[in-house]
Amino acid sequence: PKKKANPLKAAKIESIDYKDTALLRKFISDRGKIRARRVTGVSVQEQRAIARAVKNAREMALLPYSSSAR
Repeated sequence: PKKKANPLKAAKIESIDYKDTALLRKFISDRGKIRARRVTGVSVQEQRAIARAVKNAREMALLPYSSSAR
């Protein structure tokens, strides 16, 4: 299987900031869950940084916590 292109390298982004919600929204599903690495195509270190940034953004009420539509 062909490896997915890294979206962060394509956009020339080297730092992931929790205040950049437009970027972080690309890495969360419509339900608000953090997308898996194999779905987004980022490296291990980048995935960790994204997860940390998303969690910080949720804490600061910039992003929603995951919601189940029941």
